Amino acid sequence: MIASPIQTESLSISNLRVSIGGSAILRGVDLSIRPKTVFCLMGRNGVGKSTTLKALMGLLPADSGTIELAGSSIDRASSADRARLGLGYVPQGREIFPHLTVEENLFIGLNARGQKRDASQTDRIYALFPIIKEFLHRKGGMLSGGQQQQLAIGRALLTRPKLLILDEPTEGIQPNIIDQIGDAIKMLRAEGEMSILLVEQYLDFCKELGDDFAILERGAVAAAGEMTGLTEDIVKEFLTV
Repeated sequence: MIASPIQTESLSISNLRVSIGGSAILRGVDLSIRPKTVFCLMGRNGVGKSTTLKALMGLLPADSGTIELAGSSIDRASSADRARLGLGYVPQGREIFPHLTVEENLFIGLNARGQKRDASQTDRIYALFPIIKEFLHRKGGMLSGGQQQQLAIGRALLTRPKLLILDEPTEGIQPNIIDQIGDAIKMLRAEGEMSILLVEQYLDFCKELGDDFAILERGAVAAAGEMTGLTEDIVKEFLTV
């Protein structure tokens, strides 16, 4: 019998350290994300979650540590190259261009790279978020916060990422759109074409969608494992405000 090949981790972060203005923000973060899973990075405000994502994307320089995407180091890659290599990033606040139309916002990443539109991928985005197709010619700034979040996720998905990174996708969003985003994440996981790194404070959202978790405390991982191992004691110690 021929042994099955070992499946490489989708993302591996080892001993990541980041300082801002001389203050240590990340103090040796270790994360390992399995292929085709939803990984929830959790923690109270100010513990380094968004900093971890920005360092992962190359938007903040790391003092030390290694980052591997699908087994290959991306430590020296620029932010643009990391995106080309398969990181799709939806930042906190969404960063929609308010004076561009929904259509222009959606395809701006592809246009910047000189990539052609793929009709099948576009139809997939419209199936996940029908409101995008309905509002193609509306200015991005006219959308609600939840609609902008759907647009930002759709824009990232068009790049066909290996790892989709979502920073607080439910923040300030109405419950019905939170449900739609949750359904979209479930569909993406079921398709098995990518892993998803989700930074989220909404505990029930994480429990419903996540396969694995890690909790940051004072810039380091305080607890990690499969979502089934997220006990009430861990929640009380590291997540309850």
